[in-house]
Amino acid sequence: MSEGTDLQKKLFNNKKNGWEELNNEKRQEIFDYCNSYMDFLNNGKTEREIVKESRRIAEANGFTDIKNMEYLKPGDKVYYVNREKSMYLAVIGYDSIENGINVIGSHADSPRLDLKPNPLYEDDGFAFFKTQYYGGIKKYQWTTIPLAIHGVIVKRNGEKIEINIGEDQNDPIFVITDLLPHLAQEQMQRKLSEGIKGEELNLLIGSIPYNDKDVSEKVKLNILNILNKKYGITEVDFLSSELEIVPAFRARSMGFDNSMVAAYGQDDKICVYTSLTALMNIQNPKTTAVCIISDKEEIGSMGNTGMESHVFDTFVSELLNKLGINRPNLLDKVFCNSKMLSADVDAGLDPTFAYVAEKNNASYLGRGIAISKYTGGRGKSGSSDANAEFVAYIRNMLESNNIAYQIAELGKVDLGGGGTIAYILANKGMDVIDCGVPVLSMHAPYEVTSKYDVYSAFLAYKAFFRM
Repeated sequence: MSEGTDLQKKLFNNKKNGWEELNNEKRQEIFDYCNSYMDFLNNGKTEREIVKESRRIAEANGFTDIKNMEYLKPGDKVYYVNREKSMYLAVIGYDSIENGINVIGSHADSPRLDLKPNPLYEDDGFAFFKTQYYGGIKKYQWTTIPLAIHGVIVKRNGEKIEINIGEDQNDPIFVITDLLPHLAQEQMQRKLSEGIKGEELNLLIGSIPYNDKDVSEKVKLNILNILNKKYGITEVDFLSSELEIVPAFRARSMGFDNSMVAAYGQDDKICVYTSLTALMNIQNPKTTAVCIISDKEEIGSMGNTGMESHVFDTFVSELLNKLGINRPNLLDKVFCNSKMLSADVDAGLDPTFAYVAEKNNASYLGRGIAISKYTGGRGKSGSSDANAEFVAYIRNMLESNNIAYQIAELGKVDLGGGGTIAYILANKGMDVIDCGVPVLSMHAPYEVTSKYDVYSAFLAYKAFFRM
């Protein structure tokens, strides 16, 4: 080895594919973990389903609803579910909570289609549902793929009906149609963003008319009759429903080498699962460990289940109350002494579309968890920019535990960027940095991640909770 080669090894930030140095035993450990992760995705395509599944996992690992705890002590494991769509979990540390908490926050909502309040209509012998897209999507990607309907219908008397149609092999699926190429000359002249317009995202749900010559809208009537017999609902019950249209695809291993996961909703359920399972591995930590599963991130984190609400503050206040130490301004002091990983995905470099990335500051699949010092757009607009001291703290944690990581930003400077919940917790006084898994085809109906990075995120979150 030459002097220059030795110097390069010492001084360069060498980036390498994490799979290269793994033995077969470690690879199998990663594959086994990701098999459970894919099961989690298949069982939870909506935020309600993710919270339900997370609660099941938490209770199986000794967590208790905080409402059932009169007092708390070090080692206790508690959770709080907010309106079935967001969730907070904590393992109480033996150090005083006044010195701060270690928080990892992810979000369970993903881009999708929602039904409009009055969705059902008939047109030329077909019945359709009208939809409203949720979050940032490329609308054309949602046509001509198998779709499922998930969610709840709440009747005026409070009865709640859970809906999940299209996942079982014996279920029907649904489709948004598109034009055949032979007749799409005018459509093909549209800009790509308008190739399919929002009002063209109409879900085809039936075509058999009700057998009565005296009624109008026979196909619509037949659909309502089917739904009434199965669920006991009428058309007006759609007014108090939350029904989401999601891809009917199942999460699958991808590639001849099974190295990747292809699935809907990995943004950001991938960070939900890795942070949740990391917390399940924490016993008697020094610092109280808190896991956030939030909602509404894809549309700005507003509402009483989003991170902009004060429900998380209420949860931490309840921890202080039940530890018997609460007093005026203590909550603010706890937050100012706390550290957080904003666990959200990053845009992995796609060689086919490499022109949108600045390669030296891009994240790559297979190189470990991605750290983003800042997000935002262009001039870091809307960003929570982590300070150098906290970046060094996280670097030390990762390097001391031999966890693969990379520091990146989301695309070239003037091409857009993105945002997470980081700024919301930073506004409370916490040290925060974005820390998640690189993803290809983010916000598409089928997203791609590396199993190596999924497992690296689990290791990183576990190490952070133990700090």
